[in-house]
Amino acid sequence: MLNPQKLEEIAKQVSDAMPEGVKSFGNEIDRKIKQVLQAQLGKLDMVSREEFDVQTQVLLRTREKLNAMEEKFAELEKKLDATSEDK
Repeated sequence: MLNPQKLEEIAKQVSDAMPEGVKSFGNEIDRKIKQVLQAQLGKLDMVSREEFDVQTQVLLRTREKLNAMEEKFAELEKKLDATSEDK
């Protein structure tokens, strides 16, 4: 769901911004920061990049099908108009 590498980067930035005394807690702080970030980001109404990419591909295929149907519909309208004019 969430990119672990991005969480690592954010946690490192937060850790780097902390005063030296707080940094001495080391790995425990990093672990807690990651947990809090993951919990808070998990509450957001977001989709993963993978889900987004899949839905983008679905949308593109749907758009292609819609365009093809619109072209066929336009052709049928022309044929219908031509048939109507002949009568």
